[in-house]
Order: sequence, then structure tokens, then C-alpha cells
Amino acid sequence: MPHTQVPPPAETFNFAGHLLAQNAQRPGKAAFIDDLGTLRYGELDERVRRAAAALRGLGIRREERVLLLMQDCNDWPVAFLGAMYAGLVPVAVNTLLTADDYAYMLEHSRAQAVLVSGALLPAVTAAMVRSDHEVSKVIVSRPVAPLHPAEVEFETFLAAATPLAKPARTSRDDPGFWLYSSGSTGRPKGTVHSHANPYWTAELYGKAILQLGEGDVCFSAAKLFFAYGLGNALTFPMSVGATTLLMAERPTPDATFQRLTGSVGGVKPTVFYGAPTGFAGMLASPALPARSAVALRLVSSAGEALPAEIGERFKAHFGTDIVDGIGSTEMLHIFLSNRPGQVRYGTTGWPVPGYEVQLRGDDGQPVPDGEPGDLYIQGPSAAMMYWGNREKTRETFHGGWTKSGDKYVRNADGTYTYGGRSDDMLKVSGIYVSPFEVEATLVQHPAVLEAAVIGTEDAEGLTKTKAFVVLKAGAHTDEAELKAFVKDRLAPYKYPRFIEFVSDLPKTATGKIQRFKLRELEKQSAAR
Repeated sequence: MPHTQVPPPAETFNFAGHLLAQNAQRPGKAAFIDDLGTLRYGELDERVRRAAAALRGLGIRREERVLLLMQDCNDWPVAFLGAMYAGLVPVAVNTLLTADDYAYMLEHSRAQAVLVSGALLPAVTAAMVRSDHEVSKVIVSRPVAPLHPAEVEFETFLAAATPLAKPARTSRDDPGFWLYSSGSTGRPKGTVHSHANPYWTAELYGKAILQLGEGDVCFSAAKLFFAYGLGNALTFPMSVGATTLLMAERPTPDATFQRLTGSVGGVKPTVFYGAPTGFAGMLASPALPARSAVALRLVSSAGEALPAEIGERFKAHFGTDIVDGIGSTEMLHIFLSNRPGQVRYGTTGWPVPGYEVQLRGDDGQPVPDGEPGDLYIQGPSAAMMYWGNREKTRETFHGGWTKSGDKYVRNADGTYTYGGRSDDMLKVSGIYVSPFEVEATLVQHPAVLEAAVIGTEDAEGLTKTKAFVVLKAGAHTDEAELKAFVKDRLAPYKYPRFIEFVSDLPKTATGKIQRFKLRELEKQSAAR
């Protein structure tokens, strides 16, 4: 790993205790502002320690898991940090899944309790009915209906406990929390992170790259259950004493604009974290606020590579660059990134100091600049394992290196250009074609909102590119025009041979396009 000046955490280290200690001198400062009110750092400290004591009071032991299924609100950091403070392991899960998904996660994690938003309680109740779970208590934040005897309201649960004076004496290498992978193929994987891992992402990225400070107000469209959102809205701002604006609802353009302009929450974010799909929707919206209506100094993007055209249009409107980077659930946050004041649109920037990246060919050897290779990362925030999945753990974690599953090309200036997920790359006429490159070109057309490109076989059984295109509301174009548009901008063999116009694209709950679903639909269509 490249040299970094950041000191490692002490061997005895509890991340929740670390964050509370970092903010002990600012008890009156707003830590989190949600749709219902403000939680100050002093109140947060007491509530985290109460939550820790209350969870311990259920008889849950060190390193046992508790499932955390909450919409983004002030109770989320209390529950998450409270479990870690007690030496328990919170399992933060996606709020947009099905009861079957939660049934699997309850069994797989062997969760001893569930912390859940009232609006999501029906899904948990259904999951418990259909699973062989070990849950002894369901703690409900902001209930919307009368509770059953095995359920307790979160405020009542906290009020009955005496705050735990000291955090559990955990090690920096002890399991701290789990995040489930998005599960774009097969069952989601329980990704186990240590207490030290979020410390490293905050130091190496939140502070060193984004240069967050106490005066910042942070707002993340990516939710807290997502690795990207957890750093954006909890780990990074709390590490510097900043304020975070939380939003329970989906990050539609209108909902996002209400927060960016201060009409909900009463403050204007200085830092906004989004994803390419969201930025495209914002720029296409007739309600896009004027530059003067927002207070943004920094905008971050991750989740998928940012098309250059979206970044350039966003900067032209708001006067602020979008700093694009790539991270993963396995690495916890961003390890390859552009920098504030140093943005190369169309690339994912440079390795974050403290991380090392390599591009390797099918033979496992490094590839030369300009050639696509599989991305491997080495850095201190890598996950410990996938719980109960030795095969997938071995496929992904190779000694100190983590295989990301992405294809990249290293450019002469040291930046890296995204080529797509490794299983999405296409070979057309014997030459690799990046679906992302074709998609990024298509969205430059003024009529196109989104595009997804896959490989499909022509009448001769040869692989050709096919684009699924979503048009902007009220916009018009045709297949011939879009083909010509791409031909004018890319090498001739890269243009999509087939184009299908669709109303929407299949995506994961975190907004990533699921090209494998488009491939499945294409196979079904061909078989008819």
C-alpha cells in the first residue's frame, strides 16, 4: 500500500466510541436534521449510549447481529452506532427489498433483534412468518399502527435504559457491521466490515480528498444502508463535526431540489452526494433550481461511472464540478477518484492516496496503458469476508487485493476510464467494446434521458451491440438518427446495431442498471 501519513487507529478501538469522542466538545451543534427535527451532538451521544445499554439489556452478546431496516432519519445513526458501541454488529439493509429478501437476511445473519421504521414493519412481520429466525425483539422507530407484545417503540426502548458509560472494548479488527451487496446476481452477500474500516475511509477520502469541515452541511441522495451513503451521511460528517440532512423519501428530482434549496430542513447543503442517474433526472427536470438558489461548494458522484456530458452540463448550470469516483461495498467507499479542482470528465480520476490499484488481464498479469483490464484494489478498508460464503470470498479477496468486477483502462495521464462491469464487456469483431462508452455517447443526444447497452447475436450468430433507450418526456428521435449520432463520435464498430425504445430500465434498489436482466429478456425474445 502506498505510504500515507494517517496514523492507524489504536489496537483497542470502537468506531462508535471514536465518533462520540470526536464530537464531545460540540454538544449544541446540529448533527442530523431529518424531516421531523434536529438531533444535536450532545443528544446523539446520550441516545447512542442508551441504545447500546438497551440492546445489551435484551441479552444480546458481543458480535451477535441485529438487523437495521430503517428509512433515513435521526433514529438511524442512533441505532447503528448504539449497536456498535455495545460491541454488537448492526446489519444495515436496503429498505426497498421484499419480505422474501428480509427472510433470507434474518436467517443468514442470525439476527437477534430488528430495528425497523414503522412504515417498513409489515415487510419485517411477513419475513418473520416465513423464516426460521432468532429474533427476540422488534424495536420500531416512529410506528404507524398499534404494536404487538413482541414489539416495542424505539423511544420507549431508549427511555427505559441507563446510558452505557463506556464503549465495548472492541479491537480495530473486530467485526463492526455488515452491509449486504446489492445482489445483482444471485443472493446478496453479507459483507463484513471491521471497526477500523470506516475510520480509514473517513481519513483517506472524506478528509483528505473531499476536505470536509465542521462548517459543511451534507446531503446524500444515496441512502445510509448503501456503503456510499453511509460514508457520505454518517462516517464523513461525524468525523469532522459537520451537519447532515437526512431524507426518508425517495430522492426524486423534486424531493432533492427541496433539500438543496433549503425549503425542507431549513438549511442549504454545501455538499451533495448523488449518482449519475439522479443527476440526469435533475438536469432534465423543468423544476431545476437556479444556481443562486443553492449553496453547493462540492458535489460527489458514485454508484456508476459519470458520463462526461452530464458532468459538463451540471457544472455549466451550477458552477460546481461533479467529483466522480468509484467505490464498492467490499472496499466500503471510494478508492479511485477525481479531486475537487482536478476533474477529468470521462474518467474516474486517480487512485486515492492510501490505496493501490492494478489492472490485470485474463492471465492475471498487469496490462499496459490503453488496454482494458480487471480492476484490483489494495487498501486498509477492504472487507473481512462474505459471511458464510467461502467460495465467493476466495473469488473476490486475493491476499491484500480485492477484485472489483470492473473493467478499466489506464490513461497516459494516470487517470482511469471505466469500461463496464467485467461480465458486461462485449467483444465485437474481436475487439472489446465498453457498453458504458456507448451509453455515455447516446445520452449526449438531446432527446435521450438514459441508455443501456448489451450484446446480442445477429442472424449469423455474431455478437453485436444493442441499445435500450429511454427518451426525455416529450422528446422525439429515431433509430437511424441515434445510430448516426454515435457513428459521428465513436469508432465505427462501436455504434449500436439495434436500438429499442423503452419506458424505463431495470435497476437495482441503489440505482445501478441491471444489464443482465436486459440480456435475459433478449434471450427470451429470441427464443419465441
